[in-house]
Order: sequence, then structure tokens, then C-alpha cells
Amino acid sequence: MPFCKQLGHLFHIAGIRPTITTYYESYHLSLQQLGAARGSCSDGSVVPVLLSGPRERVSDRRRGRALTRASRWARSGKTNMSQTHPTHSRREFLTLATAGGSALGLANLVDLAAEPGGPPEGTSQQKRVFGLRAPPMEKVRIGIIGVGGRGSGLLGNLLDIEGVELKAICDLAPDRVSRAQDRVVAKGHPKPVGYSHGDTDFENLCRRDDIDLVYIATPWDWHVPMAVRAMKNGKHAATEVPAAMTIKECWELVDTAEMTQRHCMMLENCCYGETELLVLSMERQGVFGELVHGEAGYLHEARDFTMEGSADTNWRRRFVTQLNGNLYPTHGLGPVAQYMGINGGDKFDYLVSMSSLELGLSRRRDTLPPDDPRRREKYACGDINTSLLKSALGRTIMIQFSLAMPRPYSRINAISGTRGTFCDYPPRVHVDGQAEGWETDLQPYREKYGHPLWKQLGERAEKSGGHGGMDYLMNWRLIYCLRHGLPLDMTVYDAAAWSSVVPLSIESVSKGSAPVVVPDFTRGEWRDQKPIGIVTV
Repeated sequence: MPFCKQLGHLFHIAGIRPTITTYYESYHLSLQQLGAARGSCSDGSVVPVLLSGPRERVSDRRRGRALTRASRWARSGKTNMSQTHPTHSRREFLTLATAGGSALGLANLVDLAAEPGGPPEGTSQQKRVFGLRAPPMEKVRIGIIGVGGRGSGLLGNLLDIEGVELKAICDLAPDRVSRAQDRVVAKGHPKPVGYSHGDTDFENLCRRDDIDLVYIATPWDWHVPMAVRAMKNGKHAATEVPAAMTIKECWELVDTAEMTQRHCMMLENCCYGETELLVLSMERQGVFGELVHGEAGYLHEARDFTMEGSADTNWRRRFVTQLNGNLYPTHGLGPVAQYMGINGGDKFDYLVSMSSLELGLSRRRDTLPPDDPRRREKYACGDINTSLLKSALGRTIMIQFSLAMPRPYSRINAISGTRGTFCDYPPRVHVDGQAEGWETDLQPYREKYGHPLWKQLGERAEKSGGHGGMDYLMNWRLIYCLRHGLPLDMTVYDAAAWSSVVPLSIESVSKGSAPVVVPDFTRGEWRDQKPIGIVTV
């Protein structure tokens, strides 16, 4: 089959419909590779501008194989696909399905098979944990691993919640364990057992038979080993963000939760912010119509904080010296994913990511004294990373990450649909029928759509504290669900999908912003699930 006809057939079976440009413009194929001017090929065949045809469902593993073969073909410079691969199945090229005007460039695709997106083989012992209900508990007995800055804040919230018993505290620093124990006793509770004998002492905490739930507030690369150990010892796990740093770790969390039938929840506190829950309530009641696009981010000017201490003690700087991508996506992404019903009727499909050059931390480094050991450091992460997600239903999400730019704090928190748009920082809304411009007075919306959790618990949450009260509400809701035997608001599938942006963005950046497939951690069950509703007390 002539080259361009083969290419047209590939796009046709993928259901691609370019609108007003030729394939050569839309997909950035070079003339050298095509061997022809735009509009026709050297073999005389012409590719039509518009094609139709149903899109066929394709698995993540087949998608990964197809991207790999398309990549090798595009880089080969051959004008006949059969010169590269004597046979190529219809299914293997369906991965290239995308909306018209896509920037998916065949010539720029890279070999994405190093870590295939398809789900690993499950076992007969695994059972999906959508709607998982643990037996109700009169008291939730808790062990905490990590009581530094973040863990101490979580401890304070837990001490303000009815039905909680703190049984054990673990940290590498004995003085932190001692201070945490004193806080528990000061609240009138028995002194929890302390664990501070090295890197693996958390395993002894997880082996205790008087603990139901393990909280994990440690450096990012410890989250998965600790959560897995907790679940394998029969405990539920609640881990700080991001839940995992690699795709393999994401699958390990999912598979362990399914095998043990234990909850594994990522402690994404921003899903419980007053504004975020207001927007969720508005979306569920149809204010924005059918959702099309969302924007999320973690834009936090933290150059001085990031440069504090050594890279060993300041573990956040350790990561920015080694990795280039979106290293902290979930604060902004979590709420937007919930608005869109990700894992509840939709899923992330693929991602592209790019980072700017790095200057912010280097400029801070260069002002240090000549004998400061930090002067020898080099930083891998660009000053700002921008990633784009495409969902299975065709929606888009933009996510940004920056610790090194002089700008006000923002998680962006924007959502757009067919009837309206909400943007945060500052919060504002525009809906059909409204005069041109933004409405910044949200009090009428709060009165009509305010979330029940904030209406009933807002005063208590603000008093206990933690990022304006969102931390308290997150912890309160987790304990409430466990005490009443209810499914949790966030599942292990959410933890894996939201956290997967970290390794996938790193992969995409390293491969010239190539598209990478987001694994389906639900193994297809996202289609049959409902998005989180408006939960009540």
C-alpha cells in the first residue's frame, strides 16, 4: 500500500478527524519524511483532509506497543511502513486517535515501551476496592509515622476528633517522638508507644495488633514502602502526597489494597477546602453544564525554603536536583479530578509535559559564600513545569508546578463547562446569562450551593486549623467513614492516578515532551463507577 494511503488508513481506523488542515500540518510530519509537498505524496497518492470512522477501544498495553512501533517507523525515514514492519495490525495503531488539530507529531514520538502503561497481571486473590466498606469501629486506633512539620499538624487535628485513639508514634528523631507523646498525654489520652530505632522501626509499628489505621507523613520516597507494609499487616493506610513516585509504585499500592482489602487513601487535603467543596457542589448541581476543561497547579514561591540546609536534610531539594517534571501535582489536580469524575465515569488517557529552563535556584545558589557546599549543587527541575492531560471523554486538564518563581501562591483551581466557568485566586465565576466579566461576590453561591461539610463543621474546622480548616475536615471525614463503615471519599485508584503525573511528566519531559499513556489503574472499572457526590455529615 502506498505510504500516504497507509498513513490515511492509520488515521481512519483511529477515528482522527483533522478539521481545516492537511495531515502534514496537523501532525508535523517533515517533508523529507513524506518525500512530498503538502497535499500529495511522491507516490502520487493524496491524503484527504477529513476522515470519519468510529474510534475503537484500545488497551493501554496495545497503545504502548503502537506508540513504540509508530515511533520507530517515524524515525526510520522510510516512506513505506512495511519496510519497517512487514505486518502491523489495525489495533496497534489505534493509539494515534486524537481530536483534530492535535500536536501529536509522528516524527517526534519516542519509544514509550520502557515502562508499558498496560496493567500488570492481577491475581485471583485481588478484588476491586471501589465502594470498599470496612467493619464499623467504635474507636479508630492510629499509629503515625513521621511527626515533623506535616505529621505534627495531622496529630493536632486527630487529637481534636472524637473516636480517635493514638497508639503509636514513629519518627527517626527521638525528640520528635517525645514531643508528640507529650501532646497526646496533654490532651488526656494514654501515652502512645514510641518508635525511633532506625529506618525500619516503622515495621514494628505496623506489626502491632492494636492499630487500625497508619498515617504516613514522611519524605515522598518512603510513602509506598510504609503504606504497603501497613496494609500487609492488616491496617488501613493514609499517606501524604504524592502517594507514589513511580508507575511501579502506583501499581504496588493498587495491587496491595486489592489483595488485602484495605483502604489506601492519599491525604489530599485540598479536596476539602471550602472553595473546592463549593465548586464541587456547584458542579454536581449543574451550574457549569457539561465539563470540558480544567486547570490546576502548585505555584508556590519557595526558593529560600528550598535552599535551606543540606540536600540530605531538606529532602525536597534532593528531588529538584535529580528530577525534572511536575513533582507535586496533587494539591491542584485532586479537586479538579473530582469535579470531572476521574475514575468515576472518566479517566486520564495520556499526558504531555514540558519544563522551562532552570534559573531560580541557581541564582540563589550563586549568592551563597564561596565555601558553602551548596555552591556545588546543580538543579534538574525547570523553574516551571506545564503538563497537559487528556481524558478518555476528551476533556483536558492543564497542570503547572513551580517552587522557583516570584509570584503569589496559587493552585489555579479552574473548571469550565458548556454553561459556565470558575477560576480561583481570587475566586470568581462567570455563567451563561451573566453580564460580561467575572462575578467576584460568591456569597449568593455559598448560600445556595455551600457544601454541607463546611456548613456544619466549618467553625470547628477553622478552630482546629490546618490550612484554613481543610486538614481538619479531611481527617474528620476519614475517621467518620471508618467509624461508620462507609466507603472513603478518595480511593487507592485516585492516589495512583493523581500521583502518576509525577513519573509520567518526568518521562515526557525527558523525551522531548512526547505523549505518554496514563495507566488505567482501575483495570477498566472506571466506566461503571459514579463520581463522588455531595457527602453529608
